[in-house]
Amino acid sequence: MAKRYLLLADIRCSFQSLSAILITALIIGAIYLTSESGQLLTLLEDYGFSDGQVSNTNNVSLAECNLFAGKWVYDNKSYPLYKEQDCTFMSDQLACQKFGRKDLSYQHWRWQPDQCDLPRFNATRLLEKLRNKKMVFVGDSLNRGQWVSMVCLVEASIKPLFKSMHNNGSNLITFRAKEYNATIEFYWAPLLVESNSDDPVSHRLPERIVRAQAIEKHARHWTNADILVFNTYLWWRRPFMKILWGSFNEPEGIYKKVKMLRSYELALKSWADWLDIHIDRSKTRLFFMSMSPTHERAEEWGKSVGQNCYNETDMIARQGYQGHGTDPNMMKIVEKTIDELKTIRGLNVQLINITQLSEYRKEGHPSIYRKQWDPLTQEQQINPSSYADCIHWCLPGVPDVWNELLYAHIFNY
Repeated sequence: MAKRYLLLADIRCSFQSLSAILITALIIGAIYLTSESGQLLTLLEDYGFSDGQVSNTNNVSLAECNLFAGKWVYDNKSYPLYKEQDCTFMSDQLACQKFGRKDLSYQHWRWQPDQCDLPRFNATRLLEKLRNKKMVFVGDSLNRGQWVSMVCLVEASIKPLFKSMHNNGSNLITFRAKEYNATIEFYWAPLLVESNSDDPVSHRLPERIVRAQAIEKHARHWTNADILVFNTYLWWRRPFMKILWGSFNEPEGIYKKVKMLRSYELALKSWADWLDIHIDRSKTRLFFMSMSPTHERAEEWGKSVGQNCYNETDMIARQGYQGHGTDPNMMKIVEKTIDELKTIRGLNVQLINITQLSEYRKEGHPSIYRKQWDPLTQEQQINPSSYADCIHWCLPGVPDVWNELLYAHIFNY
């Protein structure tokens, strides 16, 4: 009997010792979490133990959830994800608060998918993902706005001496996170293929000309990227495009006017052919952003003819609203091209469908609240709506949600 009590005492002692060890480990872990929260949180997320994963109440996995079907929810506690004035590299084209906008409700809207929740954007986790890697946004000024948004989302997690921005004077702008040896870049190629609008500053020309089968001039700058995010849409919106068969450097070339949809199809084929040949399928992730809608015709949401997004402070409430700021036929060409890349060429290009969710946000544009690069005329000053920007988006704002969707795909698909 005495031996049995001794044995039980030893077991209790061992159990207490084990408990003490576990408690000590938890305390050390808590201290470590406080001092190295970013790295530890990243480690936990990689194993599915934190808010980087999607939570839901419908037993729907992220792979089954349509992230693009949902509604906007006003959230002034969690949004915006950063403050305009705190973003070191904010663009004056997108800084609406800086240029006089008083109504800031556009900053507080969160996108809520119908079947699940978007994972919370974690800058440290994304930067760890990009360690020793390159992420490149390729396209027009809307894609540049999304790139600025991405830089604003991550740069607060980087100490001032460990981040930099470099513009090489050409089409490429590079944000560098030195501690991670990571770069997030933007490359100006508004039509993806070579065109007479390729100069990042002097590109507003009366007649647009493209070399629909020539992409290498631009694409050589993307070859070694680990994540590529493309867009091209707005610069194609005209009935016809002038296509050059030849070189811009040659005095004689063959020019032909081609219907826009056909020229768009030719350009995306050149893009797809280049990806098929040059992309390392084991290394590079590929994404294509769908059309960003414009809000230049207020009669489409019940206002007077001739008005636009100027003075708009509320979003469009009509479910499934679609205006003329997008082109469904262009969308079909994008979907067909991406489907062929997947099924025939074995390239997994993921389409991030931002179109419908952005359609509702007529109040999210800069309107008159942005830097005016050219002096305003007297007529413009009398009628502010005449120079309202209803194409681009204020930051913080809609492009941040585009990046949340991109983030969800990077980690969960």
